[in-house]
Amino acid sequence: MKKLSKKVLGILTAIFVWLPALAWAGGPKAVDLVVVADTRRLTGVQHYFANLYNENILLFAIWAVLLTAALGSGLGFIMDFIMERTGLDLKSRKLVEH
Repeated sequence: MKKLSKKVLGILTAIFVWLPALAWAGGPKAVDLVVVADTRRLTGVQHYFANLYNENILLFAIWAVLLTAALGSGLGFIMDFIMERTGLDLKSRKLVEH
């Protein structure tokens, strides 16, 4: 019991000693950061999406969600087709092991 209480006391002491140091480690409050996409060397679709990111972040987020869902679905259908062509039947739920 004494060993446990010494360990707990040691951990609490370490926390109380290091907590102020961790709070001061961040330095002064940071100013607001502005994040923009560099569009100087972009053309076509990349330029469109970079400008969209700079000007209308909500529409950019909607595009990102829609494109991610579309590309994920496309990859899923392609992999399903490949698995079916290799002989793996993923459409039936039969358990062969039992």
